[in-house]
Amino acid sequence: MVGSGVIWFRSGQEAFSAMLIAIESARQSVRLETYTYASGHLGQRFLNALLQAKQRGASVQVLIDAFGSYGLPSAFWASLEAAGGQVRQFNPLSLHRLGIRNHRKCLVCDDRIAFVGGFNIASYYDGDGVTVGWRDLGLSVEGPMAVELAASFDEMFLRAEFQHKRFMRLRRFDAKRVIAAPSRQLLLSGPGRGPHPIKRALRRDLAQARDVIITAAYFLPSWRLRRALARVVHRGGRVRLLLAAKSDIAVSQLAGQSLYRRFLRAGVELYEYLPQILHAKLIVSDDVVYAGSANLDQRSLNINYELMIRFAEKEIANEAREVSAACCSSASTPTSPAGNGARCPNEPISGCKLKVEGLSHYSLL
Repeated sequence: MVGSGVIWFRSGQEAFSAMLIAIESARQSVRLETYTYASGHLGQRFLNALLQAKQRGASVQVLIDAFGSYGLPSAFWASLEAAGGQVRQFNPLSLHRLGIRNHRKCLVCDDRIAFVGGFNIASYYDGDGVTVGWRDLGLSVEGPMAVELAASFDEMFLRAEFQHKRFMRLRRFDAKRVIAAPSRQLLLSGPGRGPHPIKRALRRDLAQARDVIITAAYFLPSWRLRRALARVVHRGGRVRLLLAAKSDIAVSQLAGQSLYRRFLRAGVELYEYLPQILHAKLIVSDDVVYAGSANLDQRSLNINYELMIRFAEKEIANEAREVSAACCSSASTPTSPAGNGARCPNEPISGCKLKVEGLSHYSLL
């Protein structure tokens, strides 16, 4: 991890501790962007750290989504704003543009170190993801990518109060683009017509992949992505999906489970994470890794503002595989039933659920 300049975080405890240290060490600037910011112990800790950074003379800017952070008291940021900090809500709520949301999560300190992943600033993420707290993943990067993430934040901060027009998905917009660096790419997406950087890059990588591991909280990929995954198996490759057994959005989970039969028939291996709600977003395709805020569902892939970092580095891919395996104590394919042979919940096929050390594995009977 030292050589790659990437540090992985396997739980909220790990991520929040590192993020707070970075804020406390910042001397020039702090940029914090998140979909959900909730009051409570964790939210107060971050507020205190941001306030102290401002009092040290650092520039402090916070961007939260108006819908995702709807429950945050209006006076929560009063002390930070009084000290000179800037706080904006992205796309203030309106019936005419309620659906356009900023789902990105990013922290950049001093243009030197940046954090991305699935973590929101809310107490239910604060745990080990096994005994307490949602299971999520994230990472930190340094160097040029941190500078690019800072620039991307600045654009979103200026766009916060932009009046998104009706039928935004049918209009051309400049939010979708790729910022390239050697072996790394920052993939930025948003509403509007035009090529989608995340979908395009992923389909291109899957077209030649032999070994794919996807960890996804909300999984309802497009027909093209489903076909691309099936073709990996048809070429003699392997595809493993680690999905949520527990979810905060039941409708999304049911929609994803409706695809299980097709994936199983295609030879895709399906697992569900049992201990806690799974909120992670991580894709490993051979020696390529995608990490960031985007889910593999229709909202993330077509409507939301999202960011993903694409790494084309074998060292990081090996680390990502270890991170995926660490979501459970074992990620190997079970060979015999270890549970009661329960039917797959809400699934219209004959199948069994095999429990293996924190996993449910689905297979055709």
